[in-house]
Amino acid sequence: MRPPRGRAQPVARRPPPPPRLPAEPPAEIAARILLRTDAVLVLDKPAGLPVHAGPRGGASLEDWLPQLAFGKKRMPQPAHRLDTDTAGCLVLGRTQPALAELGALFAAGRAEKTYWAVVQGTGPAGPQGRIDLPLRKTSTAARGWRIEPHPEGQPATTLWRVLGRAPGLCWLELRPRTGRTHQLRVHCAALGFPILGDPFYGTPAPGGLHLLARAIRLPLSPPVMAEAPVPAAMRPAFAACGWKAGT
Repeated sequence: MRPPRGRAQPVARRPPPPPRLPAEPPAEIAARILLRTDAVLVLDKPAGLPVHAGPRGGASLEDWLPQLAFGKKRMPQPAHRLDTDTAGCLVLGRTQPALAELGALFAAGRAEKTYWAVVQGTGPAGPQGRIDLPLRKTSTAARGWRIEPHPEGQPATTLWRVLGRAPGLCWLELRPRTGRTHQLRVHCAALGFPILGDPFYGTPAPGGLHLLARAIRLPLSPPVMAEAPVPAAMRPAFAACGWKAGT
């Protein structure tokens, strides 16, 4: 049946093309890129910036992702968690196959993560050791959720090594062998040396939480390794324990 004469027919319109992602990030974000390959990005995440936006919204690393595409059609995505209060190495996958491979590495515990922390007190007695302390999540109306040691919790293991000491402070290298939420913070606090500036398991202090995701090593082909610098706010405490700028 022919349409009536004189009546305009609707014209199918194509949807507008998606906006092009920028080829280069702004300088302030580019300065935080520790490593970039075709498949992987490693960022120096600042303390205080959550990786994902919470239910209340607010700034998060997700705001950076369009700026980190480097011309790719797909935005990079975080391959693991990093606490909001923790600074340092955060790994992102730039392609779907890379993200899947990275996720498998982290899930299997094959990603080698090294943290630096300044803890309060004298710290552990020996030069190095191992913490095996199960952890579980608990929640109360008064205090909200937190992590606590508990025999029925999930297994959690942390290797530690003393790198320096100062009166009332100790500089530790921490290597988690499991990836429990707040694991390093709770392990240190449970043994009597909370991380300096920890508002949940210790005492707030100038410079915030003195916990740095210092280095990451990924057994890819070829292997990937990156190292984050000590943030300016943490340098006085690290320096008091013997750290020197440039190391």
